[in-house]
Amino acid sequence: MTSADVEQLQTTKSEKLLVLVLVAFLLVGGVWAYTQIDNRIRDWVGIPTPTAQDREAVDVHSAAAVRLAFRQQRAADAKSTLAERRERYRTALEAGDDAAPRLRAQYLAAERALASARREVRLAQREVRATAPEAARAERRITGVQDSERRKEARYTFLARFVLVLVSLGVGYWLLARLRRRNSRYLPLAAGALAYATILALVLAVDYLTDYWDPSDLGLLVLAAIGVAATIVSYWVLQRYIARRMPGRRVKRGQCPFCGFPVRGDHCEGCGRDVIAPCSRCEAPRRVGAAHCAACGAP
Repeated sequence: MTSADVEQLQTTKSEKLLVLVLVAFLLVGGVWAYTQIDNRIRDWVGIPTPTAQDREAVDVHSAAAVRLAFRQQRAADAKSTLAERRERYRTALEAGDDAAPRLRAQYLAAERALASARREVRLAQREVRATAPEAARAERRITGVQDSERRKEARYTFLARFVLVLVSLGVGYWLLARLRRRNSRYLPLAAGALAYATILALVLAVDYLTDYWDPSDLGLLVLAAIGVAATIVSYWVLQRYIARRMPGRRVKRGQCPFCGFPVRGDHCEGCGRDVIAPCSRCEAPRRVGAAHCAACGAP
């Protein structure tokens, strides 16, 4: 099969459409893999459960706090009942009501109930204060371990996503260089793969842009530096490729291989250089920059 000069071939609308479709489906798969990394890392790292001792210390303190709240409510109810019965008893005394002795007994019972409720509140407060230090230490241990594991999970997730983006970029640049060297008509597909990798890199940058985790910020800087360096190197390689191919393309268009001015004789009217030279094999006149001699076919 005769290789085509990809620099001279134009990409059709159908090919461009298929490249866009390829980029879309690559993004579907890439974004899915990007999001699934978080779930896989979380399952792999796991969040440790508290020890039985720490859990018991927290539960004891929580139960004491619940009892305190219950007893405080009961004391409040007892105080309200006492105020109500005191008012009824005072009203009966002032009116000389025969029910005053009975209301007095109820009033005294309410006083005893309030005193008992307040004692229970004080006991519950002492219990809460006694269990609070150990519960606080247990919560700090639990929170510290879990936070450490979450930071580890976030770090591994970022590194895995970073590797995914780097591999995507590497494959895209490799395909672009390989297909260009082979003058393949599939070169637009390589450009689509590189566009997908670039979009995925932007997704990573935006995702971690507002984070304050130093490793991720440094990673984004490294990713940007690698992307810039790879693009500059690819551009340099492309320019060298174009420089090698440029004389032949100019000759095909009837131009001077050195400056591109239209050729009308043996010398270029633009730069004055010879555009006709003898063939190294048959000595016949040969266009400078032509791939083969018109007389003998020598390369």
